Amino acid sequence: MEKKETRNRQIHFLVNESEEELIKKKMQEAGINSMAAYMRKMAIDGYTIKLDLTDMREAVRLLRINSNNLNQYARRANETGSIYVADIKELQKSQEEIWQMMKGILGRLVEI
Repeated sequence: MEKKETRNRQIHFLVNESEEELIKKKMQEAGINSMAAYMRKMAIDGYTIKLDLTDMREAVRLLRINSNNLNQYARRANETGSIYVADIKELQKSQEEIWQMMKGILGRLVEI
């Protein structure tokens, strides 16, 4: 097991009031609550990225719904020995909508 390195060095610098407010605003935008963590991240990497994954959550929700529907259709097919063309077309349409949503999400991620 690797030994955890202790942070025992301090770096100190001063900012004016407007700079502090700007730093706090950027921390909030990045979703980072700790000033030390934010300053360390910025000093080491020079940038932070906060992704809005709202549409990704929606795509996952739709995939779950589609998976549940597919399972229901498979169960019905196993019980009755038949499936309905309309059900298959509905699944295909849902799948295409999800695919288009995912293409849009991936396209925006590539631009980052």
